[in-house]
Amino acid sequence: MLWSLLKILVFVAIIGLLAIGAGYLMESSGGVQVTVAGTEYTLGPLQSVIALGVLVVAVWLFFKLLSLLVATLKFLNGDETALSRYFDRSRERRGYQALADGLMALASGEGRVAMTKASKAEKLLNKPELTNLLVAQAAEMTGDTKKASDTYKKLVTNNATRFVGVRGIMKQKLAEGDDETARKLAEKALAIKPRHAETQDVLLNLQTKAQDWAGARSTLTSKLKAGYLPRDVFKRRDAVLALSEAKDILDDSASVEQQEHAIEANRLSPDLVPAAAMAARAYIAKGKPRAATKILKKAWDVQPHPDLAHAFAEIAPDESAEDRVKRFTALTRIHPENMETRLILAELNIVAEDFPEARRALGDVVEKQGDARAYTLMAAIERGEGASDAVVQGWLARALNAPRGPQWVCDNCHDIQAEWAPVCQNCHSFDTLSWQTPQTPEIASATGVHMLPLIVGALEDKADEPEEMEEADVIEADADPVEPEVEKQA
Repeated sequence: MLWSLLKILVFVAIIGLLAIGAGYLMESSGGVQVTVAGTEYTLGPLQSVIALGVLVVAVWLFFKLLSLLVATLKFLNGDETALSRYFDRSRERRGYQALADGLMALASGEGRVAMTKASKAEKLLNKPELTNLLVAQAAEMTGDTKKASDTYKKLVTNNATRFVGVRGIMKQKLAEGDDETARKLAEKALAIKPRHAETQDVLLNLQTKAQDWAGARSTLTSKLKAGYLPRDVFKRRDAVLALSEAKDILDDSASVEQQEHAIEANRLSPDLVPAAAMAARAYIAKGKPRAATKILKKAWDVQPHPDLAHAFAEIAPDESAEDRVKRFTALTRIHPENMETRLILAELNIVAEDFPEARRALGDVVEKQGDARAYTLMAAIERGEGASDAVVQGWLARALNAPRGPQWVCDNCHDIQAEWAPVCQNCHSFDTLSWQTPQTPEIASATGVHMLPLIVGALEDKADEPEEMEEADVIEADADPVEPEVEKQA
């Protein structure tokens, strides 16, 4: 506001000074006499000033026309750039203005306007490295994928814009679902710009999706060298990839190299439960039970897990139930109050038919952290101690509707997986499965606690009618000899 007022005051002051100067010139005497071809012209002071201004403009126009004439003569003499430079300045300005308008339209989401401005800039400017990119993005916005693809291919032919062209085609292939071609293009783009973070992420996801674990480990190393990945995260994910390479070590055709990958995965990330279990199995296959025990104890110290217990049981598969309880002391004395430790100990004592000890091992787990596994173990304990069918079926009915407890859950989409995998089967994200209790409530079974009265009632009715069952048995026994005779007559 103040600046506008100041400009108005300056303008009024200049007009006032000019008016004062014109009045002074008109009142003053004298002037300028000019003689042309014998004719004498007398100009007053004001007329002299006006004539001087006209003379300056005329001289300026003369030099402009002279430069145009020189440029024309040079053009006629064979110098094509002399005249073109003279006229191309305006053309270049209009071209850059169209380019700027196209970028603004692109940012505003006006695809058709951006396409029109891009075409205009392409005609006015001879700079394909600028206009082709605008044309390609405007074509994508308007849905003209063919034109966008053709333009990206033009960008690939230029060394300065090759990366942009390859990346554009790669994104098109990703949108089309052609992951194999997109992966090859991502590898080419990363070869051009090895430190490009977005391309590294895209390539890593495509490699893990295609189960190219060796290539994914190479890409992961590139992310570490570029400084885009903390070292602890790198070690964890590198362990996951090494574990993925050894996923089939339980097959008969498993190679020594796969076993080494499992051991390497455990070395990189000792707290990774699947890596510890698989490395232990690799040592068992090599006849090294002590090394397997050491790995499982270290992993159990970090996080007790059923998979670790299963692998620990495989160290001595032919031992008796009592010997297994004693050997498992190496694990159960670590975190003895942990729910998983208590469940494993209860299960081992049930197999050994030491039901009072199994009940003591469970303790208050059923009341505080009851899940389907705890209720099932209680049913087995009650059965072993000679409880009635109604009590056993009551525990089993509670297990039907109880939560399953900790499971492999994706941190990204919260999908529940039956077993651990390096890539989520639902959202295809890498290294997002963790052992936790699902946050979302699980679907209750139709035969859950609502069926408990029916189950118990049916068992009571069965217990109240032993005599009727005996009579039915007698009738069936009497009827059995008849049937062969009827068949013979037939």
